[in-house]
Amino acid sequence: MSSYPRYEVFKDSRNEYRFRLVAANYKTILASEGYTSKQNCYNGIESCQRNSPNDNRYQRLTSSNYKYYFNLLAENGHIIGTSEMYESTTGRESGIDAVKRDGPTKTISDNS
Repeated sequence: MSSYPRYEVFKDSRNEYRFRLVAANYKTILASEGYTSKQNCYNGIESCQRNSPNDNRYQRLTSSNYKYYFNLLAENGHIIGTSEMYESTTGRESGIDAVKRDGPTKTISDNS
């Protein structure tokens, strides 16, 4: 059994590789886009590990129905991952703090 926090790699219904960052409380705190290859998915994890501690890599957003969420951005401005929706800006900031804390983890569970 793998420890937490960890990255989980899986294939979605479109047969694309994705990862999610799962915190010690077993909740997903960041989800990636779909990748066509497993190597590209692992590259996304490496980018997340590298960029997650940096506050200036977080794009704080509000949805059309006034929920709050964030994107983690790579050095080139591309989205690495997106959070869940939060009811408040305080919740969103707590989510960002969790990704900053857990993003650097080297633990990966490959379920693809």
